[in-house]
Amino acid sequence: MTTPDRLSEENLKRLQMFLYLVPVVGFFPALWTLYRGRGDRQLRNTSRLAVTLAAGWLLGYLLLGAGAQAFDVASLQLLILASLLTSGYFVVNIALMVRLWQRKSLRLPGLSRLGDRLP
Repeated sequence: MTTPDRLSEENLKRLQMFLYLVPVVGFFPALWTLYRGRGDRQLRNTSRLAVTLAAGWLLGYLLLGAGAQAFDVASLQLLILASLLTSGYFVVNIALMVRLWQRKSLRLPGLSRLGDRLP
């Protein structure tokens, strides 16, 4: 009698996608997957989404931080916006992880379409 393999190909793929969706840290393995061009379509789509989310967050965070340094009058408002952007980035990634756990689609309106344009 054989025991079922707990780490089947499907489970390993889902584990890989969970890793891609870890905020900040998941950017690097997702980018590596895109760079190598390996993996099936679902892995590449998840990688694109993770890279798009992380790049958008980082760009927004840097721009808001630079604006806070440049404009003394609006610095508090810009720093609050940067913290809201960071919180939103983390919430979206966690929500995507929950959707992955429930085996639902990881498509986000607008962002998924933008991520599909990446090579």
